[in-house]
Amino acid sequence: MRNFVKLFTVIFASSIFSYSPPSFSANISLSICEYVAADDKKRLRSFLKSNHLKIRKIFKELRCNHQNILVFAAASGSLSTGEMIIRKLSKKIVSANLSDLEKLSPELLAEAKKRIE
Repeated sequence: MRNFVKLFTVIFASSIFSYSPPSFSANISLSICEYVAADDKKRLRSFLKSNHLKIRKIFKELRCNHQNILVFAAASGSLSTGEMIIRKLSKKIVSANLSDLEKLSPELLAEAKKRIE
């Protein structure tokens, strides 16, 4: 009986204290994707600041048309927001996306290569 109580307590405690990664509400991710598609760097920066978000923190979870925001910016032809995203991301993440940028946007590819050097 004691083992059953201990087991139940462990299972209950682990379910309460389990970590779940933050998920974005639909309107936040939709707004970010719209600002990137519209190449509106000023509004994107303002939106991120007002919601206390950083591009490095949201990059892995955020998807726009099943693409990360850097590739989405390149596909949309959003040069100024794409350049801002490249400046805010780590060199490792930027270098991992070079092949996609090469296919979609030579301008952003040049900016990414500058960032990596």
